[in-house]
Amino acid sequence: MKILITGAGGFLGRHLAESLLKDGHQVTNFSRGSYPELEEHGVISIKGDLNNYQEVEKALENQEAVFHVASRVGMWGKWEDFYRTNVNGTENIIKACQKNNIKKLIYTSTPSVVYGKNGLHGVDETQPYPTEYLSYYAKSKALAEKSVLQANGVAGLLTVSLRPHLIFGPRDQNLVPRLVAAAKKGKLKIVGDGQNRVDVVYVDNAVSAHKAALEKLVQASPICGQAYFIGQGPVKLWDFVDQLLSAHKLKPLKKRIGLKNAYRIGAAMETGLRLFNKYDIEPPMTRFVALQLGTNHYFNHEKAQRDLDFHPSISLEEGVKRLKNSLA
Repeated sequence: MKILITGAGGFLGRHLAESLLKDGHQVTNFSRGSYPELEEHGVISIKGDLNNYQEVEKALENQEAVFHVASRVGMWGKWEDFYRTNVNGTENIIKACQKNNIKKLIYTSTPSVVYGKNGLHGVDETQPYPTEYLSYYAKSKALAEKSVLQANGVAGLLTVSLRPHLIFGPRDQNLVPRLVAAAKKGKLKIVGDGQNRVDVVYVDNAVSAHKAALEKLVQASPICGQAYFIGQGPVKLWDFVDQLLSAHKLKPLKKRIGLKNAYRIGAAMETGLRLFNKYDIEPPMTRFVALQLGTNHYFNHEKAQRDLDFHPSISLEEGVKRLKNSLA
């Protein structure tokens, strides 16, 4: 099958591309950057901008399926920037899929689309979108997800949205490196009582969920037009962070800060940066980050287990071990 991945140069995208190549698919990467290492593996590379519809439409010519993995990620920034990439870019992908008679669109979303101001305790996919978001990233991803799901069945396009949570594993350039960098500087603190539980997912298991969606996304399938939480756990967040830090030969965290204080600091930082129009500086704390670090956010996975046959083959213990071995 001819498959295009947006953002195959990223963490999940790269693992997905390599796995699809091993399965015998023809894989094309569409992104703004160049990734010679992907091309060496046999990935076709097309440079372009999600915000340029003509470039998107051209890239999707003769493709049979699309994994839309690319997005603007961040806890701070201008709404216009998040909207341009995550919302407008996704709408361009949908439109180009329909124009090119592509039948399958698998969208990589995030559980943050249903995270407002309160923790989430084992909720399933009936959890509604919140009326207010503390993160432009989450808000923009929610708008994009709605567009993807509403496009199901239009012009022959079938769609599904996957919401993997806290993906970790070898070659991660975002989550774990940020934690490690903060820990090395002595700036990483346990937020709250340290007992909050979250879902995580090893990267190969996230890839398996995406490949299952590709296989099962056919007419009359129960996954058409649906969203799915993808995760393993729950685990105690700060115990898991200590495991990740240990893999990098760092000591367990000892410093703490109360959730309310972290939230207040985040609010103050946001206010100050907004006042001086400083959107290019990412603050060490925001309200959203405080809540993400100090509250529960784990999910019910029965729907993914039933419809996608999602049963992680790699345990969290094995995943941490593989991460540690990759750093040796």
